Amino acid sequence: MTEDLGTTQILLDLLNLDGEDQARTDEDIFIGHTPAQNRPRVFGGQVLAQSIIAATRTIEPTRAIHSLHGYFLRPGDPNQTITFGVQRLRDGRSFSARRVHAYQNGEPILSMITSFQEPAIGLEHHDPMPIDVPEPESLPTTADLVGHFDHPVAKEWAFERPFDVRHVSEPIYLPGNSSKIADSAVWLRTTSAMPDDLSLHRAALAYASDYMLLEPALRAHGVPWVHRGLSIASLDHAMWWHRDFRVDEWLLYVLHSPSASSARGLGTGKFYNKAGELVATVAQEGMIRLPEFSDGH
Repeated sequence: MTEDLGTTQILLDLLNLDGEDQARTDEDIFIGHTPAQNRPRVFGGQVLAQSIIAATRTIEPTRAIHSLHGYFLRPGDPNQTITFGVQRLRDGRSFSARRVHAYQNGEPILSMITSFQEPAIGLEHHDPMPIDVPEPESLPTTADLVGHFDHPVAKEWAFERPFDVRHVSEPIYLPGNSSKIADSAVWLRTTSAMPDDLSLHRAALAYASDYMLLEPALRAHGVPWVHRGLSIASLDHAMWWHRDFRVDEWLLYVLHSPSASSARGLGTGKFYNKAGELVATVAQEGMIRLPEFSDGH
């Protein structure tokens, strides 16, 4: 693994929330911070990951997160801290449920419900991993693809992300994609080793899942990320964790868009470890607006 402690440390720092593990009114309160960035709004995956950590702080350590369902309500301001309020909805014999609101200026920017479970034994099956996928080390890095462009977003993608992302499918950073199919895949892992706390690994995977979940909807229509006037934003996010894994080991992220309509695109994704086990599934709908479809309003 290429060691880049700087970018992984950025991820660990944003997952290290401030706050006391005690209730204030009916919520436990935690404070999150945003790393310095060039983007005008907080990355949605960051708010998801921080919300997971806030909820995890109120859960018995034997219970792991297994699902979340959340809505992005407002763009986050990267120049302000984020307050996370966790409501303890239920602690049952095997499951615990939490509601998390992420606040800025007294208004929620994310509303999420998540569930945790004690370890259990039961039925086992999963969709198979795609075959004939090239090894990640044989693929170019994001820095190889866009690191030479003198643009702050390109530099951020290439050098400042805490994940090493390698495209199996033809990248759509730039114009020229000819496939126009609603599927793609990438290998990813953190740029350096993570602590052994598996709750951090699950939160970090939620962070990374938001990188490119809507990309297949763009790919299906030959729209690159640099398309002039493209406006894209996550609307909601659902995720299910099936098996333990490490985000500092290669994971294959297989993506598909089953539908796009009404200026919205739906993306689904599956994460596989190198042993071929399905470790997590994710789905998201996002707003996708292009100037050529504008009615002038």
